[in-house]
Amino acid sequence: QVQHVESGGGLVQPGGSLRLSCVASGSAFSISAMGWYRQAPGGHRVWLASISSNNFALYTDSVKGRFITSRDNGKRSVFLLLNSVEPEGAGLYLCNHYPPGEDYWGQGKRITVSA
Repeated sequence: QVQHVESGGGLVQPGGSLRLSCVASGSAFSISAMGWYRQAPGGHRVWLASISSNNFALYTDSVKGRFITSRDNGKRSVFLLLNSVEPEGAGLYLCNHYPPGEDYWGQGKRITVSA
């Protein structure tokens, strides 16, 4: 069974930085493209970043140049470094495959942006 468990998150000031981690289990992680997503209070999820099995990263325009995703296949982990966080960056952050598997969403980690 595929599971994704996110960690990190919390409160960050506008312009600050935060790092999220995600550990995957139950899948061929090393050959899977992974993605990061943000869920708004209404439940709508948007794609933020993805990283291929050979470390090719893509970003949505709104986070390009500020967020960095990386992975450690030995630890079955993917990471998201959020820099220059904006108030609009608040929400529930989740990792999943890219494209996402609908049965593979974890609980996510909430990021609150406040001074």
